[in-house]
Amino acid sequence: MSTLRNAALLVAAFVLPPRFSQPTYEVYAVRFATVGGYPTRYLVAGADSTRTSSLAFTVWLIRGGGRTVLMDAGFYRQKFLDRWKPIAFSKPSDALGALGVKPSDVTDIVISHVHWDHVDGADLFPRARIWLQRDEFEHYTNDSGAVLDRAIDPDDAKMLATLKAAGRVQLIPGDSTEIIPGITVFTGGKHTFASEFATVRASLAGGGTGTIVLASDNAYLYENLERHRPITQSLDTLSNLRAQERMARLASDSRLIVPGHDVEVFVRFPTPGNGVARIE
Repeated sequence: MSTLRNAALLVAAFVLPPRFSQPTYEVYAVRFATVGGYPTRYLVAGADSTRTSSLAFTVWLIRGGGRTVLMDAGFYRQKFLDRWKPIAFSKPSDALGALGVKPSDVTDIVISHVHWDHVDGADLFPRARIWLQRDEFEHYTNDSGAVLDRAIDPDDAKMLATLKAAGRVQLIPGDSTEIIPGITVFTGGKHTFASEFATVRASLAGGGTGTIVLASDNAYLYENLERHRPITQSLDTLSNLRAQERMARLASDSRLIVPGHDVEVFVRFPTPGNGVARIE
């Protein structure tokens, strides 16, 4: 009997997938708007006051393992369009169409922080679960949608409360949390009270796997990373530099750390093009 049992276990070992295997993902940056002529000194601490930069407004698509995940949700409300006057704007939900993704396809949205250009579009995706740091949510709003700190827009606070009441908001308990197999979030950059970045176990060019870091606003531009300069808009400059150092340790390669607003992302990763960049 024991011989038969051992033989069955041996067969199962070859047939069944590893118990703790993790999916690998394809990762894309999708630009849905651009703003030109933004003062670089508001992005990079110590930058020359005469310099300006173009800002890419981006969401990141993470696809694999039966999930279609977004890192950040962009914005779409008219007041933000009127205030910022972006060029080549399309709703984030429409911009994903370039990759054949419909709004209802999105299963999860990881919100890096509550600023309008990262959270405002969350209600464009009717089936998505929203992942947000608990400390971030509770610092800026509550279940009634009140504004507890002016960094969150009132309409976005109400939206989060509505989504939470519908059971669609999952509050993350803190740093270094794997929220979805192969996707882990980290806090510490202090762009907002509990802003976060994410690592993704991804398929890379040439068929290998590696770790991509989606920095969001923990680094606005490649200049922040390559010159080790903190972002200007931070509650704690030293924490931002420590976050940069941590991202460098976590990424498989420094080129796989993706800043939040740099148009250069679409130059360094030119495929497939037209506002979409495969990070690999």
